[in-house]
Amino acid sequence: MNRSKAISLLSDTTTRTQYGAICWRMHKSGIQVLLVTSRDTGRWIIPKGWPIAGATDAGSAEREAWEEAGVLGKMLPLCLGVYAYDKVVVPGRSIPCVVAVYPLRVTELKKRFPERKQRRRKWFSLDDATRKVAEPELRQILAEFRPPTTADIEAAGLAPVPEKETDDPATDSLRESN
Repeated sequence: MNRSKAISLLSDTTTRTQYGAICWRMHKSGIQVLLVTSRDTGRWIIPKGWPIAGATDAGSAEREAWEEAGVLGKMLPLCLGVYAYDKVVVPGRSIPCVVAVYPLRVTELKKRFPERKQRRRKWFSLDDATRKVAEPELRQILAEFRPPTTADIEAAGLAPVPEKETDDPATDSLRESN
């Protein structure tokens, strides 16, 4: 973030909205969630960011998943919940943010992506991911996460996405080493 944008954010203490993605896959061991490290402290987070002009809320979350984690996949525009955190804008100063969270089933994990030199990414079991994140409300969203069902998809007014087998080579090839 450039200095002038940081200063303008600090001049207004209004809560800001961001959009985030729970990037998930089915694995032999169960559901796995891809977390990335934050650029400032290195803590484990979900990909998230500011609204993108012309994109839906879920579309903004999907774009952040690409930029921060190199993820491509099937985004369901069904908000799973929201969580709050304080975004550090400059050392010693932060702004309150709320993040609306959307599920993104990962179908492809790219080695080259915009923020690859600024972050680490790693697959975690759902339980481990829940323990790794710092924000209590995000922990709750992860603890309650279940892959969207056909009923969820239809209730959101979307066409059903065919479920893949857990031993699908395309899904298993999404492994990424540290």
